[in-house]
Amino acid sequence: MNLQKQNLITVGILVFDDVEVLDACGPFEVFSVARTAHHHEDEHRLFRVHMIAQELRTVSCRGGMLLQPHYAISSHPDLDLILVPGGQGTRRERTNPTLIQWIEQQNQKSQMTMSVCTGAMLLAEAGLLRGLHATTHWNWIEWMRNQYPDVKMLSDTRFVDEGRIITSAGISAGIDMSLHVIARLHGNETALWTARRMEYTWSG
Repeated sequence: MNLQKQNLITVGILVFDDVEVLDACGPFEVFSVARTAHHHEDEHRLFRVHMIAQELRTVSCRGGMLLQPHYAISSHPDLDLILVPGGQGTRRERTNPTLIQWIEQQNQKSQMTMSVCTGAMLLAEAGLLRGLHATTHWNWIEWMRNQYPDVKMLSDTRFVDEGRIITSAGISAGIDMSLHVIARLHGNETALWTARRMEYTWSG
């Protein structure tokens, strides 16, 4: 079967220098591994996943891992879902008007916008969390409450689903959020099968 002819959901994961590795790569793994329940073959995959950066150059992740994005923000295909990870780089990128504008514009076109960890800062800067419940890494909950008082920050939760906007807590929580999104889009059985293929404990 020609994979290009499948009705795959396209996921764009934003990456930048000092992005937290698992914030970006955990969801990448979940969506790229996802197959129709009880199938392994590539013709049963459900998503195509792209790493997208401001410029098409190697990104230096937190801890020194080097990552080559697929596209730049000026040249990527249409995205159905977008995901904004966290990491130390978000402290810098929250004042980057080019990226903030890109997030805002993509949110207007996409079906769903997600953040992992301190990626919530960038969603808040884009005005996407105003009046919503959200979460982030536990160490940044109070900072977010002070910086963005119009966002109702929740602690002690793996993720918060507000419909089109979903935020997750720190680092590994992005995996749980991504499996939840698969359950929303393709059913709980497919999400459980994805977790099983990853040998990841997830109860749905």
